[in-house]
Amino acid sequence: MNAPLSPIKFRPDRTRDLNMSVAPPRASSLRAPASAPLGQILLDQGLITKADLNRALALQKRWSAPLGQILISEDCVSDISVARALSQQAGKVFVDLDKSPPDPRLMEKFTAVECLKLGFLPYRLQGGAFVIALTLQADIAEVSRRLPPGYGNLRFVVVLERQLHLALQKSCAPELSKAAEMQTPARYSCRDWSTKRACLVTGAMAGAFVLAVMLTGAQAVAVLFYIAIGVLLINSVLKAACLAALPFKRAQARPLKHLQADGAEVLPKFSILVPLFKEQDIATALVKRLEKIDYPRALLEVCLIVEADDPVTRRALHKDRLPGWMRVIRVPQGTLKTKPRAMNYALNFTTGSLIGVYDAEDAPAPDQLHVVAQRFAEVDPKVACLQGILSFYNGHTNWLSRCFSFEYAGWFRVMLPGLQKIGFAIPLGGTTLFFRRDVLIKLGAWDSHNVTEDADLGMRLARHGYRSEMIETITEEEANSRVWPWIRQRSRWLKGYAITWAVHMRNPLKLLRELGVWKFTGFQVLFLGTLAAFLLAPLFWWNVAAFVFGLPNPVLQQIDGTTLAFVTASFIASEVVTLSVFLTAALKLEKRPNLAWLLTLPTYFIFGTLAAYRGGIELLFRPFFWDKTAHGMFGGAQIDQTKPTPVEPVNRKIFSRRQF
Repeated sequence: MNAPLSPIKFRPDRTRDLNMSVAPPRASSLRAPASAPLGQILLDQGLITKADLNRALALQKRWSAPLGQILISEDCVSDISVARALSQQAGKVFVDLDKSPPDPRLMEKFTAVECLKLGFLPYRLQGGAFVIALTLQADIAEVSRRLPPGYGNLRFVVVLERQLHLALQKSCAPELSKAAEMQTPARYSCRDWSTKRACLVTGAMAGAFVLAVMLTGAQAVAVLFYIAIGVLLINSVLKAACLAALPFKRAQARPLKHLQADGAEVLPKFSILVPLFKEQDIATALVKRLEKIDYPRALLEVCLIVEADDPVTRRALHKDRLPGWMRVIRVPQGTLKTKPRAMNYALNFTTGSLIGVYDAEDAPAPDQLHVVAQRFAEVDPKVACLQGILSFYNGHTNWLSRCFSFEYAGWFRVMLPGLQKIGFAIPLGGTTLFFRRDVLIKLGAWDSHNVTEDADLGMRLARHGYRSEMIETITEEEANSRVWPWIRQRSRWLKGYAITWAVHMRNPLKLLRELGVWKFTGFQVLFLGTLAAFLLAPLFWWNVAAFVFGLPNPVLQQIDGTTLAFVTASFIASEVVTLSVFLTAALKLEKRPNLAWLLTLPTYFIFGTLAAYRGGIELLFRPFFWDKTAHGMFGGAQIDQTKPTPVEPVNRKIFSRRQF
């Protein structure tokens, strides 16, 4: 879909004719005869002032955006007033769906997804004619071609896109809900995950291990210990490679060439999805932070996504009037309640060529969207996703938040850039993500049943030949600073990692062909290696405790002196590499905790193992359960002056529309 308030235009020979025949449709789009400009119509009606018009025209020269959308985004006039003026300009009938709703019975032969895609809905049967309601940018010919056979005399009226969306949400909620849940193709989705099969496989593996212990004694445990050492070494090599891949000097942003002679910035339109659930303490602060984004409001729409059974968040959002470029999308109840399902549902009602994702507690850098737009204009079209850097604004709350800050710094400032540099596919984070809209829809958007939908989507992008890139712009969010909520959150992530690995490994040979040997290897190390590291960690704890306290250890008795020395050296080297990653990343932080806290990270990761086992249990019984993380308890709701700064200055140059 295009910008929602592009001026509608009709062919001169059809301007006054509302009885258009279906075959053949002579008008390929809504085209208008020469008439008074939109601004003049609004001015004559007393809806705007001369100063409003002059300012909007000046902004239009800068941004190359529709004049009506600029006037709306600047709060000069309502969207319905602009729609009426555009209809008058084109000589067409405008219908206010709030006052004159459509006949819901006429939707029986149409799909809501198709109506949303083409911008129309069946309105009424009137005077022997079938009346079709069109949005301002709809294509008459395309709509006519998609109508079921048997419709003779047609009439077309113009409606506001916002009202059309609401009408479709009311009449087609079950259909849209199901479509959101099934949007990802079945072969890439985990929705057919069988808990019975998972229990059988887990039981068989546990039984085989018990049997091995009964038959071989400590030798079976020793083999498992060797596997743990192997996993430790592989993960350490990956960390060292990512550390070595970091450039010594940060590359400077390259200025873009001027691609438009009139000096206007041809910027892409962003649709930002912000899923919310039970966010009473964070909603107001979120709106304030999003208002700090420095991007043309006429080219920005923020969709605050709220579940139908979440009155708490809706009340919090309605305390204050939202600006015209923000709106609330209510997601109907379905068979599950997850963040990816909510985003899939809301995606139908967006119009931007670039789709962004933020979390409820996020505080993005004010110029972040300019950074993203610039980078998308520079890169190859195969770069379908950009991932920003996440940091925390409450990193000094307590010990857990300090460790969390170090971990995030290591992941987003060392590991992910390093993975990109060495050519591995990037497992995406859940926020500060930006996608090319066409690619996102082509791939089936997010898997509604996967609780780490971001990591899964990163792998699907790679399987289809697309790439994800890290960009040096920062979003600050709230660190989970309580132990039990932290474990619950991490268990969800690790559960999703396990599901993602299992889904993509349904056909290992096909995955190998699509990713190639190198990326396939990276996928195994990242997902299977991460899970194995947490699950096998108790073997190290046991051996370290036995060594320190002089306890009998039948495993070490199976190992000769040379091997034991190698194991000890490997363990120490692994810890050195891990701490080096976090130290390197921590030095990049502007608001970093005392570096001495780095020495406590081995204790911090003990909670990760507890989370892994909890996630494994949920995998057997509640694979799709989304364990909600509470926000706003540690300063998130009170921070009004958030000034996250991008790592590099932005060059706001001219962008080519075709590149988006």
